[in-house]
Amino acid sequence: MVQKVGLKLHVTLCFHGSKTPNIPLPRWVSQIGESQPNNIFFTDRAGQHYNECLSLAVDHLPVLDGKTPVQVYHSFCESFKLSFSSFMSSTITGITMGLGPDGELRYPSHSQLPSNHKTQGVGEFHMLKHMEILYGGLVVHMMPPTYDQSPNSNSFFRDGGSWESTYGDFFLSWYAQQLITHGDCLFSLAASTFSDTGVQVYGKIPLMHSWYRTQSHPSELTAGFYNTIKRDGYEPVVKMFARNSCKMILPGMDVSDASQPHETLSSPEMLLAQIMESCRKHGVKVSGQNSSESGALGGFEQIKKNLCADNVLDLFIYQRMGACFFSPNHFPSFTKFVRSLNQQELHSDDLSTEEEEAADSPTKSPESSVSVQAA
Repeated sequence: MVQKVGLKLHVTLCFHGSKTPNIPLPRWVSQIGESQPNNIFFTDRAGQHYNECLSLAVDHLPVLDGKTPVQVYHSFCESFKLSFSSFMSSTITGITMGLGPDGELRYPSHSQLPSNHKTQGVGEFHMLKHMEILYGGLVVHMMPPTYDQSPNSNSFFRDGGSWESTYGDFFLSWYAQQLITHGDCLFSLAASTFSDTGVQVYGKIPLMHSWYRTQSHPSELTAGFYNTIKRDGYEPVVKMFARNSCKMILPGMDVSDASQPHETLSSPEMLLAQIMESCRKHGVKVSGQNSSESGALGGFEQIKKNLCADNVLDLFIYQRMGACFFSPNHFPSFTKFVRSLNQQELHSDDLSTEEEEAADSPTKSPESSVSVQAA
């Protein structure tokens, strides 16, 4: 059907579940997890399990009926390629590899959200049984804050705190490297599978912008990105994308600094600029996405600002098609936004009286070379 009407498909290969909408892991995987949760799922300091994706610590361990997760991922990719080979590069032009929670390359550091709508905290480090010696000896000893706590709730993330100590540097370096190694493994798998199809491979990283204006950047540290006032934690990640010839999906194109709560010391704009500058440096192209499906305040203006800037964006995907997308409160604003980018010429029957009069006068607006898609 998609091929018949001349449309293109960007496919996401999901190796994770979700709560909203409720999509669990395959039953046979969940059954293994239920019988031995400490062996395949991420675990926080309180012993709570995150069961919506497998821990990266078991990538190469035969925990799935004698097979490793990487072997299962590889078999799935090979099966997908075989089943849809006739559509590769003609209709299917892009494939996003699921890399972790919600498909993103990160730890589930903010999986336990506060129920009282308090300001988002720093998150929490997540481990697994196979890592517990290092986890117990360093992180528990230094006692970082937990999910909904602020950086100043104890001494770990404060200026001059444990994160700057020798032990802190050792743990944070190791924690971040495990994430990069995981992403490198899955991208290598994708490259070996799809390199002869003409399809571009993508991966998504999160925009953990809360507390960005602090020295320690705690929300990024707990998510697995060793990025602080003293260290660029995204350059190693971008190099990994470049090494595997993958494009990066980056959300948050609709989020501005002005829309953030002052108390979180957040800066999505500064974080976006940092990541995209690293992508420019290493030749990695970026596919932008919006974060708010219902439309953030001033979101369209912020998206246009990012699209029209001199940056490494070559594609923007607007999420997500559904009831809200086509509602009278949203869809007219979306169409106006798209027209402002493309400046396409409309038939007079499609224009209001005011628009028809304006069309008679020559106007100039900045044009973007970025392709815009709706998902």
